[in-house]
Amino acid sequence: MKILILCDMFPPAFAPRMGYLCKYLVKAGWQPVVVAEQIDDNNFSFLTGFAEVTYINYYKAAGKITRRLEWISVQALDFFFNYKDRKMVKVASLIVGQGGFEGILCATYRTFPLPAARIIAKRFHLPFVADTRDIIEQYVSDKFIAHSFHTFSWLDNWIVKIFRWKLLKGRNRALREAGCITTVSPWHVEMMKQYNPHVELIYNGYDPEIFYPEQIVTPEFRLTFTGRLVSLETRDPRPLFEAIARLSEEEHISPDNFRVQWYTDDASWEMIQPLLHEYNIAGYMDYFGYVPGDEIPGILNRSSILLQLANKAGGSGPKGIMSTKLFESFAVEKPLLCVRSDESYLEETIRIAQAGASARTSREAYDFILHYYKEWQTKGYTTIRINREVTESFSRSKQAEQFMHIFVKLAKNRNFPHG
Repeated sequence: MKILILCDMFPPAFAPRMGYLCKYLVKAGWQPVVVAEQIDDNNFSFLTGFAEVTYINYYKAAGKITRRLEWISVQALDFFFNYKDRKMVKVASLIVGQGGFEGILCATYRTFPLPAARIIAKRFHLPFVADTRDIIEQYVSDKFIAHSFHTFSWLDNWIVKIFRWKLLKGRNRALREAGCITTVSPWHVEMMKQYNPHVELIYNGYDPEIFYPEQIVTPEFRLTFTGRLVSLETRDPRPLFEAIARLSEEEHISPDNFRVQWYTDDASWEMIQPLLHEYNIAGYMDYFGYVPGDEIPGILNRSSILLQLANKAGGSGPKGIMSTKLFESFAVEKPLLCVRSDESYLEETIRIAQAGASARTSREAYDFILHYYKEWQTKGYTTIRINREVTESFSRSKQAEQFMHIFVKLAKNRNFPHG
């Protein structure tokens, strides 16, 4: 099948879900053709070359001030006139008009480019699948917006409310007209069913060709975090820091051979700095910043414990967050410590996979770390007997099969609900 994939971003930029999908679609003999916004990011350059890609550059200004003015202009045009979707419709229509396409897949974390996918699907009478990942409702408060508008606080709050309303209106209209919605957690499935009964769960996952277990002796015990915090309300490291502080006070550990390594962005690192001094554990920390995606497998395999930072789900807390990093941790079969437990689907998945612990208290984190620290002292590395029958289901190759099954089904039944 020849499939058009519309993306908010695509490798080499961040968010590799569609990049891995294209890799395994091509291996299966399918032909993915991608249209995506051009993003200045090269974290996943190793996933390029698996599909024909057309990038749309919405931002061309060079100077710092002109870039800022251009960003504001594009945001305003997009808010009032759907500028970005309109431009994508124009570009993608020329491609689809060449013929041979049998379906459209649109990947988004907020709304763009779902409206464009809806229009093209109706124009060319093609089945349309919406793949939703980091949706607005899963975030705490207004954290679905990466940056503040930097006006007055009351005006920022008003802008966010209007922005949220506009995004949800465009997203939900497109979702109702999709032949199928795919999404990333059981919580997301229930949310999406409000708008369309045809919802399929396709988790984030790992590439089995690059993520696999290796036993590597290390000169120090390493707790490793890869990713970003978003906010302390979304991912709360304080029970972890309390556990490390206690281990240090009781002289179980010392900075000479016990390290917590952070592969994260500057904003996340700045967020935790005050906490490190509050708990008096700054001497145990190493900050490396983001690294290219193809370096992550080695980093994980050279770790003693892999960290998932979370917070209790539900209410005003985060909901349904099960990141790619979770499944990549499963693949290398290193002990996984989730702090603080979401007490929901994340905790349940870790338990079923037998991959580690979801700590609801700092005491549980303390016991888990001390157990594996003692194992490392004996062997020089750590291991865990994971449930491979469960973890192998999160392979990117198996997830590609799920997507292919959906499109084959839609192609056979052209009475799909496309509006």
